Amino acid sequence: MKKIEFAKYHALGNDYIVIDPNRNEIPLDEETIKLICHRNFGIGSDGILYGPLTEDGMLALRIFNPDGSEPEKSGNGIRIFSKYLFDEGYKKDTFHLKTLGGMVEVSYLNDDATLIKVDMGPATFISDEIPVAGPHREVVNEELNINGRDFHITCVSVGNPHCVIPVPDLSKELALQYGSAIENNPLFPNRINVQFLSRVDRNNIKIEIWERGAGYTLASGSSSTAAAFASRKLGLVDDNVNVTMPGGEIKIEFDDKGHAHMTGSVTAVYKGIYNLTD
Repeated sequence: MKKIEFAKYHALGNDYIVIDPNRNEIPLDEETIKLICHRNFGIGSDGILYGPLTEDGMLALRIFNPDGSEPEKSGNGIRIFSKYLFDEGYKKDTFHLKTLGGMVEVSYLNDDATLIKVDMGPATFISDEIPVAGPHREVVNEELNINGRDFHITCVSVGNPHCVIPVPDLSKELALQYGSAIENNPLFPNRINVQFLSRVDRNNIKIEIWERGAGYTLASGSSSTAAAFASRKLGLVDDNVNVTMPGGEIKIEFDDKGHAHMTGSVTAVYKGIYNLTD
């Protein structure tokens, strides 16, 4: 039996387990990841944050979904991991963090690091870069039929892939009914995160989220960022956007370089020891 030290946090109800390689030796294979994230047989979470690591002289993070897959980026995961770095004395000021989806800049906005701002960088709507199958193009306001219903989709990568769908009937049930079919549609070679979107006004949108590899999710930082980028591309919003989700609200601000700056809260839940059976 192996004892694993961990810390658990949530960002607007989206919960992650942080496992620090400086304190644990653990094989993060698919079976182990699924077990740890299982809400009945493991600790239970929407994913695992593994770090801090060092790659090419840079501080780095690896992110794992509950199904064992490794996403490129997670806005909530980055904020949670940054809070862990603050709590454990690794970082106290603005720093840069390397993810599979690119480098991000993190800033602490209050004394206890419960409010964190992340420069999520620019976005791309180019099909090859998201990726989306078919000819080279910007994937903006395209029609997609799923199980007999026509949707208009705008696809974007913010370091990881997203499919944003404006709808008149936003609901959790809509995400549950169509999320998996869209995530796993052949149009998306690497699968895709899905956001159903309702615009409130020029500065406010609401979304329901189906997360690739995790399923229905109360909140997501990268989903908020992607939905704001897509809304802006479609001419629905201005440069400051409040994104409301079932778990709470994230603020997205666009700068003159086309970068999206995401601000949201993080809450520490508990620390513990998990007994991993051999």
